[in-house]
Order: sequence, then structure tokens, then C-alpha cells
Amino acid sequence: MNRRTPGSGQAVRHREPVPAADAPVRSPVRQQGPVQAASDEVDPELSENCPEPNGYFADAEQCDKYYQCRDGQITEKLCPDGMVFNDYDSDQEKCDLPFNIDCSKRPKLQTPIPSLHCPRQNGYFASETGACDKFYYCVDGMFNMITCPEGLVFNPRTGICTWPDEAQKKGCSSEDVFKFSCPKVNETEAATHPRYADPDDCQFFYVCINGETPRRNGCKLGQAFDDVAKHCEWARKVPDCADWYKDRLTDKQLDELENPPTPKPKPVNSSSKASRRRPSKRPKQPVDDRE
Repeated sequence: MNRRTPGSGQAVRHREPVPAADAPVRSPVRQQGPVQAASDEVDPELSENCPEPNGYFADAEQCDKYYQCRDGQITEKLCPDGMVFNDYDSDQEKCDLPFNIDCSKRPKLQTPIPSLHCPRQNGYFASETGACDKFYYCVDGMFNMITCPEGLVFNPRTGICTWPDEAQKKGCSSEDVFKFSCPKVNETEAATHPRYADPDDCQFFYVCINGETPRRNGCKLGQAFDDVAKHCEWARKVPDCADWYKDRLTDKQLDELENPPTPKPKPVNSSSKASRRRPSKRPKQPVDDRE
């Protein structure tokens, strides 16, 4: 899709972001929600720069600024702090999180409006303490702390939880998070992504990607990783882990996990079965032609 900005082919006067003190009051914002205008007044110097008579168009320099064109008249607008303009469809007025939009060609942003744990009013932000698995989700300057699933860390470039080696966050490498380093192996063995038992937890093990980068995986409940056979097995069959679930599951529970009961077949209701048959056609009565 050809993305157009106001002033394509001619100079456009770029105005600086509205200072925080003068910013208009905005209604509660949610991701991809409606936005408020930075200025609802039509600027006569910009009125001739609409690429089309109607639509929404990104600013050429500032990623969170855009323009509304209505009947050829242009109005400058600003996304909520922390969000940027989504310019994929000129018919839609939409602000989005910066992880979803390429702002490399229009990197300028409005002045931040920080609050507790929120460098900007909206978005996902890493913990200031450096905790690898914690981050904050901010909406209108109000935060919620979120913890990643075990073994994952917050990736500030994508705004989601990922493997430590993908996040490449300082102090949050795979070795830092797992406290485990992959043993050195030759190239042939490394290509098989070798597995190693977690020395502290029978239910878990490490997969060494290309023999170098550890990723922690787990067996299902009731099982343990067999470091000899290199696969998950019922704990009672793994000598070093036979008593691993002793204080958590009873023998009966372990047996039910290993040998789940076969579900009983549902009884067939003959009347209901008959009711699903197509009704037979009633035979036509013979016509007496002698009348």
C-alpha cells in the first residue's frame, strides 16, 4: 500500500509537539482506541496539503502526530502519550503501540508525560529494578505489574515475554536466568540440540539450542526427565526421581495419572435414535376413476 503523508511533493510546515502543560484533556484510552485532536482548529497554512479530500494521514517526521482531512480541510492531531499513529489504512483513525508500527522514518515523538512506573502514559515498560521477568502495562498513567511465565523474560523491543536469548536484555541472558550453562559438545552433537536434566528439579530439563543456548522445558505432571534415555518418563521408572512427587501426590493420584480410567460409553437411547430418522413418506391413496 502506498502510504501518503500531507505535503507529498511539496514542503509541509512541521510544528513542534504540544507541550505537556498545554496538552488537551483526553478521555480514557485503550489500545487502538479513539484519539483526541492536538488542535481542532483548521490551520490555513496546511489546508492545501491534504493528499486526498478525506482521510487520516501520518506526519512526515513525528510518529505520534497525524492529520485529519475532511472535505479538503486539514486538522492536526496527536495520539495519546506512548502511542503512535497507525498509517496502514487512511480511512481509519487509529493509534497503536509502537511495537506494531515502523517509526524509523519518522522517529520524533511528543514530550513524555511520565508517572509512577510509566515512562509514558501508555504502553509496556520494563521494571526499573532490572527484574528480568517483570514489566508494567500502563494506561493513562496508571500501571499494572505483570510477571512473565517461568523461564521467559520481558522483551522491551517487542513488548512481550520471550526466551532470554531472543530478548538479548543485559543481565537477563539464558545463563543468568537459568543458572545453567550448556556443556561443550562437538558440532555433530550440537546440531541435535542436546537435552540435559535440570539438576534441581526432576520434572524439568534443558534443551541446548545448537549446543550453546539453554532453554528450560518440562515434563507433564507425574513424569520426570530420564537423563539416560533423554526423554520424559513416569517418575517411578526413573531411579533418581522415583520419589520426586512423594510429598505432592499420593500413590493413587500417580497411578491415575499413569493409567487414566477408560471413559464408559454413553448409553444409546433407542427412542431418541428413532426420532432422528427421516419420517417415511405416507403412501398415496388410490384414485377411483369411476366417480
